[in-house]
Formats: sequence, structure tokens, C-alpha cells
Amino acid sequence: MSIEKNAVNLQKGTNHTKRILITVSLLFIITMLIIPMLILIVYAFKDGVGKYIEAITDTYTIKALRLTLLATVTAVLINTVFGIFASWAITKFYFRGKQLLLTLIDIPFAISPVIAGLIFILTFGRIGWAHGFLEAHDIQIVFAVPGVIIATVFVTFPFISREIIPVLNAQGKDEEEAAALMGASGFRIFRKITLPHMKWALLYGIVLCSARAMGEFGAVSVLSGHLRGKTNTLPLHVEIIYNEFKLSAAFAVSSILVVLAVIILILRNIVEYKAKKGGR
Repeated sequence: MSIEKNAVNLQKGTNHTKRILITVSLLFIITMLIIPMLILIVYAFKDGVGKYIEAITDTYTIKALRLTLLATVTAVLINTVFGIFASWAITKFYFRGKQLLLTLIDIPFAISPVIAGLIFILTFGRIGWAHGFLEAHDIQIVFAVPGVIIATVFVTFPFISREIIPVLNAQGKDEEEAAALMGASGFRIFRKITLPHMKWALLYGIVLCSARAMGEFGAVSVLSGHLRGKTNTLPLHVEIIYNEFKLSAAFAVSSILVVLAVIILILRNIVEYKAKKGGR
């Protein structure tokens, strides 16, 4: 009886703890996420649907959206190639400097995006060591679209590789080594064995990379020069119109980023569901 009584008490205590944890989590999410998002939507439509549509279809808003999507797509493509190559090399081969490579991949996590922007100005700006070469070949990076793309690539490049590396480490190298002993080429081994194992991690990394790229502000702010209609991404455009005290317009444009974030969240959940279903 005492054992059964202890088990019942333990179950009650567990249920009580579970309720507390769920309540605290829900309160935090409601306070920090749901309420601010609802307030944003309310303020976006504060001046009416007509003003909302006018704000999101403004010429500068459209150009900022296009640049945001361009920088995001370019960063995802570059980081996908880098992530696959780096992860494959780190997990499947022995070489000197492997730990150093892992450390370098994590640098964007440790450095403030603003500092990263300043670093690129010191590299490609008028006081940078590469300025003479760039000027001689009529290439402009700082205060131009290439600078926005470079900044976006820098702050996002760890996301894909850091999703793939743990998966490939868990997989091990037995299958690849067996295939190599049977005469399979390196590319065939990658296509038939390595890629299928890491595909869900790759997709998840792409989703995270996309989300981070669309919301990047610090490094892009430093390198862009805030040239309206030329180097402004959506987050920078929101800041400009907010500083002009066009609050409804700022919230309206911000709602575009919210919609994109929701789409990315849905894609992430789909990838997670497919990955769990495929793993069973």
C-alpha cells in the first residue's frame, strides 16, 4: 500500500509541476510574442485598409522587399554550398585544422553584427586594404548591394553547417567506407549515402538561414549606407519610416516581415514533421 501511495503522490507532484511549467511557458509566450504581434497588426491597420495598402505597395517598400529577398536567396545558396562542403569535410575526413575550421564557422555567433559590418568597411571601404583594387576595377561593395549581400552571408553562414554536422557525426562513416571498398566513387557515395542522411537537417538549416537573413539589421545597416530605394532592406526601411514618425506605415511594413516569419515557421514545422516521420 505504501508503494502505491508513494506512486500516487509522485504522480500528483509530477502533474502539479507540469501544470506550473506549462503555465509559465504560456504566459511568457503570450507576453513576449503573441501580444506584441497583435499590437503590431492593430497599429498597422490603425489608419484604415487604404493606408495599409498604400504603405506596403509604396515604391521604396517594394524595392526594399526585393533587396531583402535577393540578399536572402543569395545567402541561402552560398551558405548551402558552404554548409554541405564544410560539413562533409569535417565529419567524413581527417585533416589538420579541423577544430580551427569549426571555431571559424562559429565566429558569426560570437561577433556582434555591427562589428562585422565595421570589419567589412575596414576591408572594402575607402580606408580598407582592398579599396585600391576595387576602385581600379570599378567595383563598389560598401554602400552598395554587394555589401548588403556580403553582410547577410556572413551573419548566416553557420546555420546550415551547424545543422548538418551533428547529423553526419551521428551517422558515422561505416556506410561510406563500405561503399568505397566496393569501388564507389566519392560523388556517388555522397549522392547515394551521405545526402539522404542529411537532407532533413539541410532543409531545416535552409529554413533557419532564411529567417535570419530576412531579419538581419546590424551588419547590413553599417554596410548599406541607408540609401533609400537602393540599399535599404525591409528592416532598414522600417527604421527609416519609424524615425520619420510614420508609425502606421512602419507597422504596416513590419507586418510583411511578420507574414514572412509565419511562412518560415510553417515550413520549419513541416520539415520537422517530415524528418520525424522519415526517421521512424
